[in-house]
Amino acid sequence: MTSESSETPDDEVPLPRILCDTAALAAVEDASAGALWRLAESGRQLDANVVHLPPGHRVDTHREPDLDVLLLVLAGHGTLTAPDGPHALTAGTLTWLPHGSTRSLAAGTEGLTYLTVHRRRPGMRIRSRRPGS
Repeated sequence: MTSESSETPDDEVPLPRILCDTAALAAVEDASAGALWRLAESGRQLDANVVHLPPGHRVDTHREPDLDVLLLVLAGHGTLTAPDGPHALTAGTLTWLPHGSTRSLAAGTEGLTYLTVHRRRPGMRIRSRRPGS
């Protein structure tokens, strides 16, 4: 139950939006390496990217200390390498990359296009110092 005072005026109510066609993004021939799409809507609590790795490209071994990441393969194939060994990535594979995990990605002969989603990192803030601190 909500009170009238806490309701948002109709012109400020957030509405669901269709953002992009991931199948069309994944079907782009000869896409260059990097982000094909980024979630950029204001007020969001998530970050999301559609990323393309051309054949033979890779994301070197790294560790994300703070954020869990979901990775959904949209097209192509590749390999996720973690401390427990290599894992095949094919279209439709949904992978959870827990915070603190170490991993690398390598695109296969068809390249690899994938969607990542994670909690948005807070932006950097510039604050003035308090007197006496």
